[in-house]
Amino acid sequence: MAKGIDKFIENRLAKLSQLEESGTPGFPNDFRPTKTTRELVAAYGEMTAEELKEVPEVFLVAGRIMTLRSMGKAAFLHIKDRAGLFQLFVRKNDVGEESYAAFKLFEMGDIVGATGKIMKTQTGELSLFVSEIRLLTKALRPLPEKFHGLQDIETRFRQRYVDLIMNDRVRDLFVARSAIVKYIRRFLDDRTFMEVETPMMHPIAGGAAARPFVTHHNALDIDLYLRIAPELYLKRLLVGGFERVYEINRNFRNEGLSHKHNPEFTMLEFYWAYATFEDLMTLTEEMISGVFEHLGKGMTIEVDGKELSMTAPFRRLRLADSLSVVGGLPADKVADAGYLADWLRQREVNVKEGWGLGKLQVEVYDYAVEDKLWEPTFITHHPVETSPLSRRNAEDPSVVDRFELIIGGREIANAFSELNDPRDQRARLEAQMDARAAGDDEAHQLDHDFLRALEFGMPPAAGEGIGIDRLVMLATGVDNIKEAILFPLLRPEGDE
Repeated sequence: MAKGIDKFIENRLAKLSQLEESGTPGFPNDFRPTKTTRELVAAYGEMTAEELKEVPEVFLVAGRIMTLRSMGKAAFLHIKDRAGLFQLFVRKNDVGEESYAAFKLFEMGDIVGATGKIMKTQTGELSLFVSEIRLLTKALRPLPEKFHGLQDIETRFRQRYVDLIMNDRVRDLFVARSAIVKYIRRFLDDRTFMEVETPMMHPIAGGAAARPFVTHHNALDIDLYLRIAPELYLKRLLVGGFERVYEINRNFRNEGLSHKHNPEFTMLEFYWAYATFEDLMTLTEEMISGVFEHLGKGMTIEVDGKELSMTAPFRRLRLADSLSVVGGLPADKVADAGYLADWLRQREVNVKEGWGLGKLQVEVYDYAVEDKLWEPTFITHHPVETSPLSRRNAEDPSVVDRFELIIGGREIANAFSELNDPRDQRARLEAQMDARAAGDDEAHQLDHDFLRALEFGMPPAAGEGIGIDRLVMLATGVDNIKEAILFPLLRPEGDE
């Protein structure tokens, strides 16, 4: 603990002892506010000072002291509750000498409860004329200096609780996040999808190509994996007869940290029997456009200084075509494996032996295309080689009926018509196991129970995953995923 902070804490502890010795508890739990600050503003903000004098009600409010200006026998302070800031006017003559003496020991950061009538000051600010004020929580650490606030980015993420106190923009971001998730739930519920919960610990890591976190269950003496995706369990529910299901929950992937990646993240994943990936494109356009309309900020947003429209319909482009249309490769070379391998090597991409045309196309796409896709774009018809759980396209079996939705250069959604032929699925998962044996630790594992479920018959279906954190980033205009997660993963304090 820094010496400067030590002195502040010692000073506050001394004031707390003084309060408690005089009979004022530092942490009571018997005060119940009757109104939020927003409710007071909504009900009385437009009334004149004279009209407010006729309001007979007495209100109880509570919040954290954010400003405090004392003038001897009177003081103005602003408290902050979950709804906003509100001014209190405290006078010695009104609260009594003993109570005012205790109030003089209150400081910025303390949480207080106040009782009083509504009024307006001479400057026209709606305020509470306090008849009683009480300490509810004594803050032992001081808040950051108000003018500069909490600005250091790592401190903001590490001490999110202080970040939320000091930065209204951050608080508003997470209010928007909650509104987005509520809207998505209502959107799917209204279309008769059922919300479900599936396991977070899996005996086999499956459902996505990613490196898992491993843990151990002592009683069963088995290793388990924090889930990288809920896909295979949700498909089991399709087999069981739940034809429209969704889950909003955490996934865990043991990957690096970046402005687009956090090892723990929130996904929406949903499955729709008797639908195709084309149906999902239409549904996704409606859902994503609806999110932005619901937030009420307009359908044109700004990402990295560029404006883009969130109004449907969105652009659709096949992955192979995007290599030339967006990536600038010659159109007659996008199916030439030798050319693509040389192109990647010239850019110092490590091309591994055994990569087929599909994998090479995806690597070129990742290098030259994705971050150039600004307007909402569905990249469709991915190679079967990189899509082991997707249904083959009926006209071209080298690709699958799959799309990724890219907005502002970031993948927001991944979806496909589901593979429900257990013979094809077994062959593809066995190929993934071969890749795993050759050193690809992100390849899918073979899940025998999932294959057994498919053998009971899964209806034709389409499924999709949408990254909630990235959608929140897009909707709130932040460019770092840590901004969109309340408590992102950080190195332990003190580590270099």
